Order: sequence, then structure tokens, then C-alpha cells
Amino acid sequence: MRHGGRAAVAFTAALLGLVLAGCSPRVAAPTETYSSLATVPEKLGADGTTITVGNAHAPVTVHLYEDPRCPYCEEFETTGGGPELRDAIMRGQVKAEYTLASFLDDKLGGSGSKKAVNALRAALAEGRFAEYHEVLYANQPEESEDGFTADRLLELAVQVEGLGGRTFESAVRDMKYEAFVKASEKAYESVGDTPHKGPGTPTAVINRVRIPADYSGVLYDATAFSNLLQLIRRSPEEWEGYVFPEDPAAPSLS
Repeated sequence: MRHGGRAAVAFTAALLGLVLAGCSPRVAAPTETYSSLATVPEKLGADGTTITVGNAHAPVTVHLYEDPRCPYCEEFETTGGGPELRDAIMRGQVKAEYTLASFLDDKLGGSGSKKAVNALRAALAEGRFAEYHEVLYANQPEESEDGFTADRLLELAVQVEGLGGRTFESAVRDMKYEAFVKASEKAYESVGDTPHKGPGTPTAVINRVRIPADYSGVLYDATAFSNLLQLIRRSPEEWEGYVFPEDPAAPSLS
């Protein structure tokens, strides 16, 4: 569930205080920049579920938990912080990690999330995850519709250069990565506060600090999210020591 308003304003004020309180902020220089998403490195992590996109040595890591059918994930990816995140990735300043959930199929009925996650994994095998991920959210069906069918997923793949061959088509139609889909959902559920229930989507963990739901408004404000990434890059130690208050109207620093 999305939250914002007063909490987002308070969060921004707290972050400003965090940076001003830093003794010796430092800016880590990126080691490599990229001309487009097609040139950005991407790989599957050793855990078998985390998909990493970007410079492996980037000083900031944004770990996102998303469900392809989630409308709030679509808002983040298209008009919120997502475009700012992609720009930072291409500048070599940030890398993104994705854990893909599919719980909305069970909640709403259908299999669109599972099919989309399978297709995203197939795109990763072709080195086209980042581009296809962007295309899917730009063309997300209504949450109540089970619109990510195999035919639709293949139709959208045409928008990604180099994707859509026979190997990819077979993987999409035959659910080649069904085991990955199940393992990824379990990985999502494992980080929730209650058993067998994930933290909600989208959830962002930046340099090991999870942004609570009460402060998630920052994810949907492009400028605020961009500023947040810059602040963390300048003062990573202060950010990693940040403690979120229980009352979102009363931010505090550790």
C-alpha cells in the first residue's frame, strides 16, 4: 500500500539533517558509465533469485521488491523514482537489485504475474532484462485484468531489440523458468514481517536500509527520490546508521 504526504515531507527533512550532520561526506566516483540500458551489465545473483543491473562497484545499491501486476510498482517505474534510478544506473553511480514477486495472481486470480516474472527471467538469459522490465511496466494492464498472457508478453518483446527469437518464445510459452518464479516469490515472502507474506510492493532497501511503508511517498516523487540517491551517495555511513521512527511525523537520527 502506498503512503506519502506528511510522512514524505518529514522523511525529506530528516534526510537533510542526516547530510548536514555528516562530518566528512565523500563522493565515490563511478568506475564506468553506459550509453543505454542495452549496454548496462545484468546478472543473476548467487542466491538464484536476485537480478542485479548496473555497475558492480557502484556505491549505492537499491534493492526493489516488485510484482509485475502491482500498479504502485508501475507508478514508481514510469512517473516516480524509476526513471531517476535508471539514469543513476547509466551514470555508474547506482546499481539495482530486483526480487520479483507474483503474489497478486493468488490474490486477484489469474497467472499474469507468474508469466511476466518467467518472461523477465527469460529476458535476462538473453541479456535484455533491464530493457524488457521497462517495457512491461510501461505497458502494464489494469491490476484487475490478467493481461500478461504469453501472447501479450511476446508482443511486447518486439519493442526490445534482440529479444523475441525462438529461444525466448519457447521459454515464455513453456514457462521454462517456473522454478525461478516460485523461488523468487519465496525470497520476497522471506523478508516480510509475518510468515509467508512479503513486505508489500514496491519495497525499496537502499544500502541495507529499508524504507518503511509510512515513508514510501519518496518513491513516487522523482525529484525527492533523485535527491535521496545523491544524499546517500555523499554520506553512505550516515545513511546506513539511519533509524526510522515509529511516528512518521517525528523523524529522528541515530
